Amino acid sequence: MNFRPLHDRVVVRRIEAEEKTKGGIIIPDTAKEKPQEGEVVAVGPGARDETGKVQPLDVKAGDRVLFGKWSGTEVRIDGQDLLIMKESDIMGVVSA
Repeated sequence: MNFRPLHDRVVVRRIEAEEKTKGGIIIPDTAKEKPQEGEVVAVGPGARDETGKVQPLDVKAGDRVLFGKWSGTEVRIDGQDLLIMKESDIMGVVSA
């Protein structure tokens, strides 16, 4: 991917939700909600504080994160559907 986010921006790939419920019922595409979990693909260098120093981001490429339902801007890069959002739109990192 030839894309580098700037400042405190993060590029995230959505992780698709399960297509079946725990009871085995298949959920049709029209009833699915957009997943709010994703994998960080790329991160910017960080935002500058009042003194001009760059504050590095808390997330890194490869992290699984949770974000708000309407967070980010959807883009298509190299045939992949991705989201670009600020780090502040990310609610947390999911541990394994």
